[in-house]
Amino acid sequence: MLNPQQLAAVEHCDSPLLVLAGAGSGKTSVITQKIAYLIARRKLPPSKIAAITFTNKAAREMRDRVAKLVTEEDAQALTVCTFHALGLKFLQIEHARAGLRRGFSVLDADDSGGIIKELAPKGVKPDVLFGIRNLLGRAKNGGLSPEEALAAARSPRELEAATIYEMYQQRLAAFNAVDFDDLIRLPLRILESDAECRDAWRDRLRYLLVDEYQDTNDAQYRLLKALTGERGGITCVGDDDQSIYAWRGANPENIDQLGRDWPSLRVIKLEQNYRCGKRILRAANQLIANNPHLHEKKLWSEHPEGAPIRVIECKEAEHEAERVASIATTLAEKHKARWHDIAILYRGNFQARPLEKALRLARVPYHLTGALSFLDRAEVKDLLCYLRLLTNPSDDAAFLRVVNVPKREIGATTLEKLGQFAQQKHSSLLDAVRSDGVLRQLTPRPAAALASFASLLDELRSASLHQGAAELVETILQRTGYAAQIAASTSDAAMRERRLGNLKELADWFRAMQKGGNSAGDLASQLALLSYADRDDPGNAVRMMTLHAAKGLEFRFVFIVGCEDGTLPHEGAIDEGRIDEERRLMYVGITRAKELLTLSWSAKTKRYGDVHSNQPSRFLHELPQADLHWQGKDPEADKEAVRESAESHMARIKAMLGSS
Repeated sequence: MLNPQQLAAVEHCDSPLLVLAGAGSGKTSVITQKIAYLIARRKLPPSKIAAITFTNKAAREMRDRVAKLVTEEDAQALTVCTFHALGLKFLQIEHARAGLRRGFSVLDADDSGGIIKELAPKGVKPDVLFGIRNLLGRAKNGGLSPEEALAAARSPRELEAATIYEMYQQRLAAFNAVDFDDLIRLPLRILESDAECRDAWRDRLRYLLVDEYQDTNDAQYRLLKALTGERGGITCVGDDDQSIYAWRGANPENIDQLGRDWPSLRVIKLEQNYRCGKRILRAANQLIANNPHLHEKKLWSEHPEGAPIRVIECKEAEHEAERVASIATTLAEKHKARWHDIAILYRGNFQARPLEKALRLARVPYHLTGALSFLDRAEVKDLLCYLRLLTNPSDDAAFLRVVNVPKREIGATTLEKLGQFAQQKHSSLLDAVRSDGVLRQLTPRPAAALASFASLLDELRSASLHQGAAELVETILQRTGYAAQIAASTSDAAMRERRLGNLKELADWFRAMQKGGNSAGDLASQLALLSYADRDDPGNAVRMMTLHAAKGLEFRFVFIVGCEDGTLPHEGAIDEGRIDEERRLMYVGITRAKELLTLSWSAKTKRYGDVHSNQPSRFLHELPQADLHWQGKDPEADKEAVRESAESHMARIKAMLGSS
């Protein structure tokens, strides 16, 4: 079921390949079919094939689709994972080359951010701290070591960030830990400097397939190059028109770099779109044509024309939200649409609040993508780390999170000394605490606090032998004083109840697991299920998300709100001349729509307490005007829209009266 261009991409294996896959052009089919082709026709062992994605969700979906094309044994042998998962696998095998001990920890953003905050100057403002973390991340995404970052510093702020970077890496080394960015940086440095290791990994992975290639940063591209070598066993699938992550280090120039590094590169374009109507594609093509391109492409579709693209002028954000909610209910009634067929997209999360209010008033169910996940809430993460530490005493990341939660007067200097001792003895941090040698090196108060913490864990571990997981959560809350700390430190009653309720929900989850036959002895597997199960099923609800989060998704009906200059494109991008990426963001939003696209803008916006007058987004004027219906310019169409809205409103009132 492949078209000629897709088939050509699947069968080309003798030189590096770049597949320029436009939105909705079936790129995942190309990757999955090519994996099957490499195994069946090119007789390449599946263990030597790696498909690399950018999200765990994409990796799961790709793995499921490949499993339908190859044998179960071959599917199990394949590597289908994210860049960072591949880096983790590399470091688990090559930990000694990276100066790590077996069982090293991977710190999450909260853990690493806490260390950076401790190392930064006292009283540093949040925006300055954010800038330091951003500069440090850029250095790592550029593959720079602390020494190289210091040498490359060109401003006082960069020098300060590079200095903190050096101290930060010393702290991680003492903790036998890496952060998210190190999962790329460390394998890259080893592969580029160690020929023996590089040759071994090139033999281990003979062919690479890379999805969303336009989102690679410099370090990721260099990692691909190091793994591939002159052999060029690589297929990169991407779309320069959907490169929207420059703010986190993505470099769309990597598309051009492929041709410079591999002169034998073949380029195949996938231009047939299987998602959108012709009118929506015309708008997308005309918009993105305003950006410069090395490889020109133009999407086309065999779908019908589709309805005109609606452009709605609103008074302000609340009015805009009301209009969107009203039109959404009309779509549900007139087109018999399911709520999950509808998406509302926006430039920033701050735009969600009036939309949520309007949807609630209209009794429209909605799901807010990007909202804080249950498992990301601080109190839930704290309790899970206690459980992790009881299950695996070598989990240094969990130790670092809870050793001072609740407060035990154990400072950063104490933890750094502890980490250095653990590194010297090749032990975990908790094992180091149990050593009289390390406690004698500390002042009495932190030494006593650490000893007390170790005794508490011993007590909890004993309790875990005869308690179920849910009961153990409740025991931890009581014995650590965690619940009491929340009650004492959270002045807002609603927030206090919400936080304590989250902990009760965690216990309820474990209690439900125990009903399936699991006991406290199965704690490790329960935690694994809790971490990897798909808990974010929004059900039948309108999807609300940022334009960045919408990439890769599709919906029958799409609203893009806030289409005014200063919002989309963002005022910062206008000031800094970064319009091209904002235009790509708009292009991504437009190409999410299958049947109907509605664009709205507000004549006035409140910012920092002041009211500002707006102009419609410059991008609206770059669209083909013949395919747009601007509200107010076509009276008959406006009357029809008003009639539909009124009918929808009356139907909702009747439904409410009927249910009361």
